[in-house]
Amino acid sequence: MATVVSYTARPRRLTQGLLLLAAVIIGVGAYALVGLGRHDELPENLMTVGIGALVLVIALQVAVMWRTPYADPVILPIVVLLNLLGIAMIESIHGANTIYEIRSSASADRQMLWAVVGVGLCIAVVVLLRDHRRLRRYTWISAVAGGVLLLLPLVPGLGSARNGSQIWISIAGYSFQPAELAKIAFAIFFAGYLVSRRDTLALAGPKVLGIQLPRWSDFGPILVAWGFAMAVLVFQTDLGTSLMFFGLFVVMLYVATDRLSWLIIGAVMFLPPAVFAATQMGHVRTRITCWLDPLSSENYSSCMQISQGLFGLSNGGLTGAGLGEGRPDVVPHAESDFIFASFAEELGMVGAFALLLLYLLLVQRAIRAAVGISDGFGTLLAGGLGFVMALQVFVVVGGVTRVIPLTGLTLPFLAAGGSSLVCNWIIAGILVRLSDAARRPAARQVPGAAPTAARRDSEVPA
Repeated sequence: MATVVSYTARPRRLTQGLLLLAAVIIGVGAYALVGLGRHDELPENLMTVGIGALVLVIALQVAVMWRTPYADPVILPIVVLLNLLGIAMIESIHGANTIYEIRSSASADRQMLWAVVGVGLCIAVVVLLRDHRRLRRYTWISAVAGGVLLLLPLVPGLGSARNGSQIWISIAGYSFQPAELAKIAFAIFFAGYLVSRRDTLALAGPKVLGIQLPRWSDFGPILVAWGFAMAVLVFQTDLGTSLMFFGLFVVMLYVATDRLSWLIIGAVMFLPPAVFAATQMGHVRTRITCWLDPLSSENYSSCMQISQGLFGLSNGGLTGAGLGEGRPDVVPHAESDFIFASFAEELGMVGAFALLLLYLLLVQRAIRAAVGISDGFGTLLAGGLGFVMALQVFVVVGGVTRVIPLTGLTLPFLAAGGSSLVCNWIIAGILVRLSDAARRPAARQVPGAAPTAARRDSEVPA
């Protein structure tokens, strides 16, 4: 008889509760400082914001203690802090726009409303998704849903163009960016598809010039993913979203197979369309020009956004102008595409690096969950979602600081926009569930005892 003993892992719910409280105090404090800096008085709705944030984090804490007691205690506090800091900065930008009589569509009140919706959906994911492996049943449904969502902006009368990109849909006066929801669907599809074919993708196929190529039968889905990415690039003129989806698939291929050749193949496949877009599409070509030389006299008018963003970065210096003391209103779309520049101006280089550190820690926790999960589907899903977040941060911050051209993506949890915020809260809920599976204690064998039966990767719970 095999003797099995169990060991007790520390749930760390008290740690999470204290970190959530600290996140609320810092976030609401930042909101108060914005009011003092911009209007020399505390915001009228400060008490409402504080109590509302406290109620939401209590609901999150209760849901996690009930359904995912062993979840990573750091994920939700980071997300809450980023969300509250984003609301504070949006309020600062909106206040500056009001003072200097600049028309602005974004407001902190609207972002708060979307935050409530996002937290509600996060709680729903934590409570209703009892086992992440159930998502594997919907592998091909997720593929179809993701494809439909990605192509919705091309439907006449439904899609709308903004800033040169056709990536929005409008329904009853409300706009939504379906690509944000599509990235979750595609992450589920890629994880489900790759976990069942990783052996053939890793071992089969000819070798050419030292690069292991896939078999034609395995190359089909890769071509389909490439085709969707190119459709987004050509018809929606959106290099950022195209790069995000194809990069997600290629990186998950690498994680599943541990073959560096997939990264090389992906780069080779994406490079020609990117060159075509940079040379033949006016919107993309303008962004390349602004990346190379935004401050020249002939380019300044068309590159005003990135030029003013650079001036804001320099104005922030080391410690910043102070919350509510900057002039982010002079930067077009400062509350969305360029919210990182707004933070860097008011919080300085110290605050900007602190934000990047929060994102780095959040991605590290996603990767940690991916490493700790025993099933391949969970590993790929956690790794894919972590990579999507890391790629968005790199692309946005790189575009603002001129490391790479602008792409039009937004910073998760910080930037104004309901579709981005709500979908990223859903991702946070999935990561909480995945981290619970990674940290949950399991039965352990006594040395010398016969092993117990283990559930195979291919098994999906009923």
